[in-house]
Amino acid sequence: MAKKKTITESDIIGFYMDHVLTYGEQPKSIYAFAKTNNFEEQKFYEHFSSFETLEQCVFKVFFDNAHEVLEKSEDYLTFDSRNKLLSFYYTFFEILTANRSYVVHVLDDCKNQLKTIKVLARLKQRFINYIEHLNISKFDIKQEQLDNIQNKSITETAWLQLLVTMKFWLDDTSSGFEKTDLFIEKSVKASFDFIDTTSFKGLIDLGKFLYKEKMHAN
Repeated sequence: MAKKKTITESDIIGFYMDHVLTYGEQPKSIYAFAKTNNFEEQKFYEHFSSFETLEQCVFKVFFDNAHEVLEKSEDYLTFDSRNKLLSFYYTFFEILTANRSYVVHVLDDCKNQLKTIKVLARLKQRFINYIEHLNISKFDIKQEQLDNIQNKSITETAWLQLLVTMKFWLDDTSSGFEKTDLFIEKSVKASFDFIDTTSFKGLIDLGKFLYKEKMHAN
């Protein structure tokens, strides 16, 4: 059978995810993977250097798909930064849920150390860039060095918040992951309340929610 002449990044990602979900592990080699899916091994290297870089790209694609959906929404473009971030969360986690079997397979063994997992590296790059362009209101600091520290703090805190939400979603056993939706609503509200320093009600509300969930789990 003639090899496929045209093979896209999306094709390779689809083949890879299907293999992982079918066999529960990475393909034995890139050569075997290409042969099984009837394309030249060289085509793989035109897009990825290894299975590890491919896995990083999967989560980047999840982000890109969510962002693309949002950018096509006229309503989203009129939202303030809080509601844009909230919309992103809901859309992103819808995509994760649609691919939950794969995401759980990749992340479940290391969900307690998501912050350091390399597979999320390209997602982090995309997400931090997204946060930097949300124009989140900050303290008015008349000093460049302190302002840079504040910007770094906001992006790193936002990334940590996303990781915590992913961990919550991985552990969520509620119908339709409704508890994750509630967690998203409360955590985003709390984070903006903290930045704005106009209200701490959101922080208190989130604390009560997490305490209730912990008590229920115990």
